[in-house]
Amino acid sequence: MTNPAPYQDLHLQPIAGAWRAGNAGRTMTVTDPYTEETLVEIPMASHRDLDEAYACAAKAQPAWAALGPAARAAVMLRAAQIFDERKEELITWIVRESGSTLVKAHIEWASAKGITLEAASFPNRAHGRLVQSNVPGKENRIYRAPLGVVGVISPWNFPLHLTQRSLAPALALGNAVVVKPASDTPVSGGLLLAKVFEEAGLPPGVLSVVIGSGAEIGDQFVTHRVPAFISFTGSTPIGQHIATLAGSGKYLKHVALELGGNNPFVVLADADLDEAVKAAAFGKFLHQGQICMAINRMIIEAPVYDSFVERFVEHVKTLELGDPSNPHTAIGPVINRKQFAGLQQKVDRAVREGARLVYAGESKGLVFAPHVFEGVTPEMELYYEEIFGPIASIVKARDAEHAIALANDTEFGLSAAIFTKDAERGAQLARQIHSGMAHVNDITVGDEPHAPFGGEKNSGLGRFNGDWAIETFTTTQWISVQTTARPYPF
Repeated sequence: MTNPAPYQDLHLQPIAGAWRAGNAGRTMTVTDPYTEETLVEIPMASHRDLDEAYACAAKAQPAWAALGPAARAAVMLRAAQIFDERKEELITWIVRESGSTLVKAHIEWASAKGITLEAASFPNRAHGRLVQSNVPGKENRIYRAPLGVVGVISPWNFPLHLTQRSLAPALALGNAVVVKPASDTPVSGGLLLAKVFEEAGLPPGVLSVVIGSGAEIGDQFVTHRVPAFISFTGSTPIGQHIATLAGSGKYLKHVALELGGNNPFVVLADADLDEAVKAAAFGKFLHQGQICMAINRMIIEAPVYDSFVERFVEHVKTLELGDPSNPHTAIGPVINRKQFAGLQQKVDRAVREGARLVYAGESKGLVFAPHVFEGVTPEMELYYEEIFGPIASIVKARDAEHAIALANDTEFGLSAAIFTKDAERGAQLARQIHSGMAHVNDITVGDEPHAPFGGEKNSGLGRFNGDWAIETFTTTQWISVQTTARPYPF
């Protein structure tokens, strides 16, 4: 099979059924984080563009939902097929636009395709039901229906997948969608998916992508009268702001918020240290640590603490840094200069606060080299804040009970991991961690299209994937039918 021609006109946006330039009068420049070369310049969307996108979505949605489950499933299946046909093109954009290594880009591509295939089953899984009534002659019918129009605000770190994780289920279940991708990754986080769905046969206007600054259209994206639901993936402060807007404005919104994490990686005294070290390095440095689920604190039981630190540092020294398009590269560039500067500030502060820097690689360009700190304590920023970069933080625990207490000592609750040779003990301890997800003898980074994904505490609200996505992207309506005359008391 020959590769299809690459998608064209990626400086335009699909707004209200047509590919066109935004009307904000300003241009967004998208760059390659590794080479810092310009990839594309996009005329940005305005308030008027957003109004038109939402209005068209509201108009197009009923006909899309009325097509029925087989037709919507067919679009999802065709989209998944296009993922295969355009795999090289999609992966290249992920690498060039977000600085992903090839390893991470392949993981992201597979995850986005996986949720698309899972979503293809949703139209035939969105069931209503009958519920008996206490009133004689009454039948209670519970219908499940699309929400209407869904607004999706997606991040830059896994742009293709974390847009598709909301987009595909929402569309499959009969909703129309408007996407606002992150400014760093508007192509892989929005435009490419719009091209895929257009090629797959999605009717015009059911999906729009508006590319604009958060300062200009961000609040209006949430408070606009049309969307019934806002799906946001990003930082906790912005997520809290969105929740406030969605709950306090003129039009109340349903929300799903997938926010930050301070994910513990617990290594007990009986763990296989060689396996734990390899897992720790992969879970910490995949995509330069710029993942909400990335390992944030390595909590090591005291009897194996020194050995773990030594082995971990030696392993980190072997990781290759540099060009993300090189298949041997483990650590590529961070997303932009602001992110790089913020990571350097974290390193400087950790040193001032007394953490011991046991390894620091040599950074170059926007490739921020791995830094490893041990002796991290609860008073330090590396302990209580999300790092979101290739800085490893190692904490000593007195025993297993103390390790679990440290794991829970955070305002976040997204993911966690425990390494131990006793898997059942690990599972019982994992249940004591207040997080949406926890993994025994594996990394904190995990996402399967049929398993519930989401966090507790300040890590978010709601769940994605599988049956949980069906609940998230639909609503229920109770219709009662009185079939016999009811004897009212007056």
